[in-house]
Amino acid sequence: MALLNFKEVGITGMAAAVPKNTIYNEHYTDHFGSEVVAEIVKKTGIKERRFVPEGMTASDLCYAAAEKLLEDKGVDKSEIDLVVFVSQTPDYRMPATSVILQNRLGLSKHAAAFDINLGCSGFVYGLSVVYSLVMQPHIQKALLLDGETRSKIYHPKDRNTAFLFGDGGIAALIEKDKKFLNSYFNLGSDGSRESLIKIDAGGYRNPTSIETLQERVVDEHGNIRTAEHGYMNGADVFNFVLREIPENIENLYSFAKKDASAMNYYVFHQANRFMNDYLRKKLRLPKEKVPESISKFGNTSSVSIPLTIVDCLKDKLQGENEILLCGFGVGMSWASAILHLKDCFISDLQEI
Repeated sequence: MALLNFKEVGITGMAAAVPKNTIYNEHYTDHFGSEVVAEIVKKTGIKERRFVPEGMTASDLCYAAAEKLLEDKGVDKSEIDLVVFVSQTPDYRMPATSVILQNRLGLSKHAAAFDINLGCSGFVYGLSVVYSLVMQPHIQKALLLDGETRSKIYHPKDRNTAFLFGDGGIAALIEKDKKFLNSYFNLGSDGSRESLIKIDAGGYRNPTSIETLQERVVDEHGNIRTAEHGYMNGADVFNFVLREIPENIENLYSFAKKDASAMNYYVFHQANRFMNDYLRKKLRLPKEKVPESISKFGNTSSVSIPLTIVDCLKDKLQGENEILLCGFGVGMSWASAILHLKDCFISDLQEI
């Protein structure tokens, strides 16, 4: 098992940015009719989302979040030793967006920078990588930047995805400090389920062509998309979550020698309200300890966990806290973590 344990490293601050442009699901598209839309909104719990305007990217959102966090915390930018950018909607196929952000933020050329291409589990995976590197002798402070513009990759005439996804970006400052006790991670993956959430074309296995850009009806329900739009098998994803996630979390508790009652909060990937409510009840977690932001921002993929922390737990993470994080989705890939936090600073949510 990919079980990890870290000590004397932790998150000292977080910030998030979302586009000002608000999409109200009830009025998003007239392709399906008001009754169908109302049913989808009720089932998913997603009332509104944020979409970037033309020309804005995930790195713009992360840049705004990072600038706010570094300013609020009074961090000397020359002290940042590492930048990791998590996204499946980067600025370019090359170069890496992390390197662009290193320059744009005015960080030292001695800082390491690289990207991680992961979806809904990406923030937790990214934390595990950054924690590992910050434990090295010559790395003291790191920025984990996580941004997604999922509005760009799903077709508005595919009801399976059209009402789910939104855009956002976050920045987390991770530092070496003796005040932090142990944090624990449990990581998993299953590539045999690669087709549950996927974009078939536009990469190097199936490059862009006239055919891949053509809209077509893809099922008996009349859903429309191109081969370069994302799709999702919702029923199988739901079954995957119920099969893998409780076991992953229980194994993490066992590894950490803790139980659910020790956690102050449980922050799950914001997939949809129905799925998360089912998961919460299966794990027998108190509703007041499971914050949700999906009604306001939709599913923002890997950004959803930290965005929920910024939106819902600001001013609640002073003193000592232990929180459980769990991300799951595209890959299929999943990851849980128990984080020890002490006086974690949260900036005000930015709208750009």
